[in-house]
Amino acid sequence: MAEQIAHPLKTRIRAGRQALRRTWAILRDRGPSQVQFWFIALMIGIAAGFAALLFRRGIEALQQALYGVEDVHLLHTFAQGLPWYWILMIPTLGGLVVGVILHRFTPDARVRSVADVIEGAALREGRVEMREGLASALASLITLGSGGSSGREGPVVHLAAVISTRVSEWIRADGITGRDLLGCAVAAAVSASFNAPIAGALFALEVVLRHFAVHAFAPIVIASAAGTVINRLEFGDISEFTLGRDSALEFYQELPAFLILGLVCGLVAVAFMRAILVTERTAGRLQRRYSVPRWLRPGAAGLILGGIAIFFPHIIGVGYETTSAALTGSILLHEAVVFAIVKTAAAAITIGGRMGGGVFSPSLMIGALTGLSFGLIATGVFPDVSGSETLYALAGMGAVAAAVLGAPISTTLIVFELTGDWQTGLAVMVAVSLSTALASKLVHRSFFLTQLENRNIHLAAGPQAYLLAMFRVRRVMRPMDHDAAAPQDALLTLVEQGIYTDVNATLERALPIFEKTGLDFVPVVTLSPQGGPPALEGALFHVDALKAYNRALAATAAEEHS
Repeated sequence: MAEQIAHPLKTRIRAGRQALRRTWAILRDRGPSQVQFWFIALMIGIAAGFAALLFRRGIEALQQALYGVEDVHLLHTFAQGLPWYWILMIPTLGGLVVGVILHRFTPDARVRSVADVIEGAALREGRVEMREGLASALASLITLGSGGSSGREGPVVHLAAVISTRVSEWIRADGITGRDLLGCAVAAAVSASFNAPIAGALFALEVVLRHFAVHAFAPIVIASAAGTVINRLEFGDISEFTLGRDSALEFYQELPAFLILGLVCGLVAVAFMRAILVTERTAGRLQRRYSVPRWLRPGAAGLILGGIAIFFPHIIGVGYETTSAALTGSILLHEAVVFAIVKTAAAAITIGGRMGGGVFSPSLMIGALTGLSFGLIATGVFPDVSGSETLYALAGMGAVAAAVLGAPISTTLIVFELTGDWQTGLAVMVAVSLSTALASKLVHRSFFLTQLENRNIHLAAGPQAYLLAMFRVRRVMRPMDHDAAAPQDALLTLVEQGIYTDVNATLERALPIFEKTGLDFVPVVTLSPQGGPPALEGALFHVDALKAYNRALAATAAEEHS
């Protein structure tokens, strides 16, 4: 009897295994169906949410171990009582460890960040570097745990992108699916970091994917909700910051002040971004001039940070204690101005010194301090038509962060969800709109796109600018044995005249040759590494290059409007 029962049970188990294998084969070879994709989005959201949670807890555990503080939210206050040499030593040693990690596991000793995620979405079918990404996450964790003056959100976003990249590789996802999975991971990571489900979903669409396609909305919202649930299971449904006194907008006459605040915050955001970029370029020049080992650069940055932290412990770590103090009006005017300047310098040294971390938390702190400073002055000069100075701090926090990220919609929502204050939306929206509009004219739309522009990756201008960089001449050229190949004699003549393009070049480099010469085709060659004559491979026809470009534009438009 037992054997009669066991036989059909074994048959069912075997049949179940075969069904799972067939399902996995279909999923791998043909891509997921919509229902399967939503399930994958949920799993990625859970994984990214736990990654964000573990990253945050890891930073807190490291800060507790290194600084001996029980409540990391009071790290700045606690650090004021530590010996000066301890404050100096911790970030220095942290920087040295970061330098070794990046030197060992990345080819350029550079921390991967949100800019690399945006590049992956646009140019790499939703993929990012996995090995370098994991090393960057570890480096950023050590940086923030040892007192680096940056944010945790950027590393978490890239870590989530590593998770989605791995899944995309498993299921052999095409470009659209890979980008959607990347958006799901980013949304969950942001939601889990801030307890901000709405802002997390919009951040993925606005900043990373840079479109609001309907087909991507549902899975991204699912993943964002999953990340939020994980955050609330751990921390509860609480806001990251708590406002002090009533911050309601008392008079409509006060709105012009928020217009001015928006312009001021736009300039502050530009100064902050340029400080980081200038520091990075300067550090690079000094490193090359004096032949400093690249692993030593983060250690030198940590040493400088430690020296600053002896006098201004407010720069240590993410900086939420100081941001909260600004939002509650607990900081004097001169303190707010000085802290904003010092925080800008500290964040520039941390990121420019390649220690790791993100720019969002520093921009929140700088924005809150800027807004508080403006509010203290405005309420002092016009007390009869002014509300609370903490409202200016809230608006300034959103305005600077939005300008840095180039994300006015998601940043506005993040500010609301961080503080739980939805009654001051008009003031915040006015300041955010003006700051973003001004800053986008002075940089390449955002800090991340400006970083990419400095690497000659032209995403800020839109698909028409960067799609040409995705096509290699090799993919579009007609080889010599093609049925409609160009005449060999004509090609050789052009090569002798120095008119040709490398087989590994992109259409971005090749198309200007047609504009300059007016030719219908250009020789394609392989350059000799020994300096010998170039070897003829075929020809690139102008019409073929334009057809490839038009197909790419049509595919991009179809994805963005699907």
